[in-house]
Amino acid sequence: MTPLTMSAFDLPDRLSRKADPALIAGDERHFAAVADCLEQSIAELSERLEAERKAPGGKGRQAMDRDAEIHRLTARLRALRRFGLDLCLGHMVGTDDSEPVYVGRLGLTDREGRRLLVDWRSPAAEPFFGATHANPMGLAGRRRYRWSGGRVSDYWDEVFTADAFDGHAALDDQSAFIASLGTNRSPRMRDVLGTIQADQDAIIRAGSRGALVVDGGPGTGKTVVALHRSAYLLYSDPRLGQHRRGGVLFVGPHRPYLSYVADVLPSLGEEGVQTCILRDLVDEGAAAGEEADPEAARLKSSADMVRAIEKAVRFYEEPPTESMTVTTHWSDIRLSAADWAVAFEAAEPGTPHNEARDQVWEELLTLLVDKHEGEVSEALLRKSLSQDRELVTAFNRAWPVLEATDLVGDLWSVPAYLRMCAPWLSRDEVRTLQRAQPQAWTVSDLPLLDAARQRLGDPEASRRQRRREAAVAAQRERMADVIDDLLEAHSYDDGEGVLVMLHGQDMRNSLVDESALPTADPDRLAGPFVHIVVDEAQELTDAEWQMLLLRCPSRSFTIAGDRAQARHGFTESWRERLERVGFDRVDLASLSINYRTPEEIMAEAEPVIRAVLPDANVPVSIRSGGVPVVHGPAAELTSVLDTWLAAHADGIACVIGDPTFRPASSRVRSLTPELSKGLEFDLVVLVDPQDFGTGVEGAVDHYVAMTRATQQLVVLTSS
Repeated sequence: MTPLTMSAFDLPDRLSRKADPALIAGDERHFAAVADCLEQSIAELSERLEAERKAPGGKGRQAMDRDAEIHRLTARLRALRRFGLDLCLGHMVGTDDSEPVYVGRLGLTDREGRRLLVDWRSPAAEPFFGATHANPMGLAGRRRYRWSGGRVSDYWDEVFTADAFDGHAALDDQSAFIASLGTNRSPRMRDVLGTIQADQDAIIRAGSRGALVVDGGPGTGKTVVALHRSAYLLYSDPRLGQHRRGGVLFVGPHRPYLSYVADVLPSLGEEGVQTCILRDLVDEGAAAGEEADPEAARLKSSADMVRAIEKAVRFYEEPPTESMTVTTHWSDIRLSAADWAVAFEAAEPGTPHNEARDQVWEELLTLLVDKHEGEVSEALLRKSLSQDRELVTAFNRAWPVLEATDLVGDLWSVPAYLRMCAPWLSRDEVRTLQRAQPQAWTVSDLPLLDAARQRLGDPEASRRQRRREAAVAAQRERMADVIDDLLEAHSYDDGEGVLVMLHGQDMRNSLVDESALPTADPDRLAGPFVHIVVDEAQELTDAEWQMLLLRCPSRSFTIAGDRAQARHGFTESWRERLERVGFDRVDLASLSINYRTPEEIMAEAEPVIRAVLPDANVPVSIRSGGVPVVHGPAAELTSVLDTWLAAHADGIACVIGDPTFRPASSRVRSLTPELSKGLEFDLVVLVDPQDFGTGVEGAVDHYVAMTRATQQLVVLTSS
């Protein structure tokens, strides 16, 4: 945190005019108040957190509330300590001559109730991001800060009325946003909250009902919008705010992307968003390889193939058609085919197959007990039936415990089973999908495994529940013995005390601490989620969309993508694609300004994609870098990198297209075109882009790789 004795401003000599006290004295006073409030808030939060940690843990709901409060206090403390004064993004002044309103990453109020910072997501902060000269939204002007090392290294003023900030504004030839575009990149996505543009902010603040598609070409800020929208929705939507540990799922295209954006959401004050790539949704995803046969990949990518899983499971839920006799110690009981059918109907709709077994079994036992003739207690008869080996074997055969891997593996190794489950497949297509190692999983198998696991449920659930019930029963029995001993030792009672209450069964049950019993670790990616954000969504197959729809029954999505960057083509409209896979409400928002890529690079990138996609949504670059695209021989790769590193003390370079290249500097990356998607670098060096492939896939990879550069592009080819 900046000491109160030191100025919050550390402007270089070239910006000495901006250090005029007439321009910054008001900010200095406000920052001093913020610093003082931060110090007090951190001290108070630390004391409260320490007190909560020392307090008794309690039981049940009390323990959960205590854990939630500790989590909330810890997150707030972490956020305040992470930033200090640079929580402040800027301030805005209204046309009513009121005091400036300072906008922050988080809201901050002093002890007197004075609002020092308004949260960037609050309605009060919206003009700071959304105001334009065409629609100033009641603002006379605004100021944005650039922070370095906890002090202001630059700031920019923008006025919307002729007399705004009269004598108190430092007007520049370029705005804070344009200036930020030329800054060097780092291994993590840079902080852009203070420079969100009006078109981006409007999408960030859109409602969460239905699916909102953010369509835009390279450099238009789709990722920025998607990430900031996640944080905004958690803050503004009560439905999401109630599920902060699993309310929002953010899905990225690949692992380097998740590493790149890892700091963004915490910097926005949110740590309650789950992030993943599609592989993470299925246990087998980590080791899954690519599908070797493109035709097999195509067949598995359809939503119909995912729906075939339902028929595959139903095959194991058909009641036996033959009767049997169950022999007990007291009588023989006839179990008819009709009885089996009635028992199978007891499975409640929507209950996973493995978990429905207990419902069917209980109904089967009830039918047998009702048919029994003779004098025996129901409990004893049920226990006898449960231990009947012939009955148990028949039931296990009729409604077996199923593993997702076995079910899907059977599709790829038993042609007759696959034909039954997917009757639309031709014999040749069935043959194409068969393989010698049915459980050698590929990426194309993952949606099917996921659907099978969702439909089947946990095969251990029933056994775990029975163990839990046995543990509860044992705990109750031990508690009953203790209570009986207490009652026997204290035979007297006034008729109103605790001893009378101990006679009641409800009190005895309440003394059993079920929260202490073992449970399975929850799968935080299993859902359901209230909202899902998907970036680079143009790459998802119909089958992969089913994985996400299963996890979000509300169909509330933010979908960011560019049809022109789809490696396998995207001939439909977004609405056609999404409605076909199961969305019922789709809205579209377009971004058409390229904030990242200089026009010199886009001039060469545009013909590459238009050659295969004439109607591609190619965005217009907002700036010129003044550096032409350089072409040369591949032998100059090392020289190009050494020259650039020597001339640039900061920034990140990336070599795309040379799998043999091993960077000698930590500021140089080496990626395939596919893994560069969603990332950005100061310098991009393409090696032999003509070898990226042919057709749409090759052109898309070439286009994507070219548009990763924010300053310079070099294209090298082998002779």
